[in-house]
Amino acid sequence: MSTSTGTLTGDTDPAKRKKRKAPAGTLYRGTEGMWSWVLHRITGMAIFFFLLVHILDTALIRVSPEAYNAVIGVYKTPIMGLGEVALVGAIVFHAFNGLRIILIDYWRKGTQYQKYMFYVVIGLWVVTMAAFVPRHLMNVFGH
Repeated sequence: MSTSTGTLTGDTDPAKRKKRKAPAGTLYRGTEGMWSWVLHRITGMAIFFFLLVHILDTALIRVSPEAYNAVIGVYKTPIMGLGEVALVGAIVFHAFNGLRIILIDYWRKGTQYQKYMFYVVIGLWVVTMAAFVPRHLMNVFGH
């Protein structure tokens, strides 16, 4: 069976096969699966770098308690409070999308419903962030 003859896809009409080709110069098509992939990698790297910085700043207490206190003082600023919103947003998306990926990998119909599951992930993310953000910002800007 050869893909050039279209026997694997069932299409023997070359005009139909030609329509399915990727746009020239790019592999990305802007579909839900592509955006899910990109956002999962971005949020994963953001979480990794946060954890790296967190380990380093926590290690400061053994080196210099004064330096540790200075760093903790910076963390109590409103700008860092907004950064915490971004961090929680990244963690929540990464967690929900990770569950989506598990369903795609281990559920027989996962690939069939992956597009809908992406919108469920976005919906759950919005609901979770809508519950978290107002309460957190009241704490950040209320003091």
